[in-house]
Amino acid sequence: MASIHELGDRTLMHVAEALVFAADRPVASREIASVYSDVTGNDTPSDGDVLEAVTSLNEAYEASGRVFRIERWAAGFRMATISPVAPYLKSFFNKDRNRKLSHSLMETLAIVAYRQPVTKPEVDFVRGVDSGYALGKLMERGVIDVVGRSDSLGRPLIYGTTGSFLEQFGLGDIDDLPSLREIEEILGDPSFSRERAELLQLQQEDEAVQDRTGDEAGPQAVREVEE
Repeated sequence: MASIHELGDRTLMHVAEALVFAADRPVASREIASVYSDVTGNDTPSDGDVLEAVTSLNEAYEASGRVFRIERWAAGFRMATISPVAPYLKSFFNKDRNRKLSHSLMETLAIVAYRQPVTKPEVDFVRGVDSGYALGKLMERGVIDVVGRSDSLGRPLIYGTTGSFLEQFGLGDIDDLPSLREIEEILGDPSFSRERAELLQLQQEDEAVQDRTGDEAGPQAVREVEE
């Protein structure tokens, strides 16, 4: 196997491809450039150099009919498949989907995402209930984190979304979140109203099943179902 020093002027392309392929998270341009410089001893490439290398890789993938590309993702680069193969992947992964967020967790996450940086008392005020448990679960899942402390009385912790949040929701930046006006337009769409009614019915059926499970298995089972 050729060493990285033997890869010639295509070295940066190979480094970018290898890191993006091997990493389980988006890889930033500066990380690719730093690894290249550390191992080769050459000057650190600029962000433009890294982008040029990624562009060349994508052109090669397209020319050879590959089904993947290197895309910008959560302030970095990540391997992603092209849209025509999405139905096949959906079918393959359908039986092993990640657990969906509960209504309370999604509600809390939305408040943090749109009002960040935000404190727990502020989240509690918007929701009207204590949000400590929800914030803790969202931190466990890595979609929010503590970003500082407020200067207000008691200096409460301040929460914000993470790079993992952007990755899981397919956002390049927090500014890519739909505006409140766009959300209102979606909610006002008649077709959305029909879909929402169907989802609410399914949710009610799920909650009924969970209630029966809780009656049979006790408080611990109820908490497990909620999580």
